Amino acid sequence: MAEKTDEAEEPDSAGANAEQPEEAPEPHEMFARTRHEGQRRLSRSRLELVTTSLVAGFDIVFGIIAIATVTALMTPALGPSAAHMIGSLFFGIAFIFIVVGRSELFTENFFVPITALHRGKMTFLKLLELWSISPVMNILGGAVLILVVTTKGVLPHGTPEALNELANHIDDLDLWSAFCSAIIGGALITAMTWMVEGVGTVGGRIIIAWIAGTLLALASLNHVIVVTLELIFGMRLGTTISFEDTAMNFVIAAAGNMVGGLLFVTLTRTSQAIGAGETDDPAR
Repeated sequence: MAEKTDEAEEPDSAGANAEQPEEAPEPHEMFARTRHEGQRRLSRSRLELVTTSLVAGFDIVFGIIAIATVTALMTPALGPSAAHMIGSLFFGIAFIFIVVGRSELFTENFFVPITALHRGKMTFLKLLELWSISPVMNILGGAVLILVVTTKGVLPHGTPEALNELANHIDDLDLWSAFCSAIIGGALITAMTWMVEGVGTVGGRIIIAWIAGTLLALASLNHVIVVTLELIFGMRLGTTISFEDTAMNFVIAAAGNMVGGLLFVTLTRTSQAIGAGETDDPAR
């Protein structure tokens, strides 16, 4: 009986090691994990897609509130530049909430679901559904929370001014600068999704999400959902930003994010995974 007990315990030990690898997996192994997650995303019901996308909008607003509040608190003592740097460290909570809570952010879907595509009309329709519903619900969910949080007296003193500064920074960019900033933002978040699928622990995913969110905020990159919600904050708090300005940047940011995500990450990482799989193939 003792021998059987020892044998029964071995698979559990092996399973624990599989979930928490000591070394980073090979690119083709990361790609396989990513494809599995992509299949899950494309198989969800419309109700689940709508609700998880709404929640992602809430998560982003929480991050924007965090960076603006910390920046406002730190500015009198440290000045605007150092305060922005410290505030950016707290914006990462938005992407931690999204990754751990499995919310649906539009720009997370420039790599993961594409790996699950196969020949068949239905799969492409599901991808188009994902790309059309998620950004609308992200903005709608975030806008609803913005209406609540911008009620007079809700935010700490100085936070509205910090929010306006975030909005005005993007609004002041010319079209080409906004587009190039969006390319980098799209590449960063798409790379984040690749890394997240590559790690085997929740702690590792949290660190990756926090780093990506912090860098996005630190460089004030033009992320279509984040910046659109920042511009809505600016509209709500009395800046000269108009609805037309917000809509124009949404189009520019969405295009730039897709270029950065699809061209700089999806194409290159897919090629990397294919090449790694061929290298490891013993038949070659």
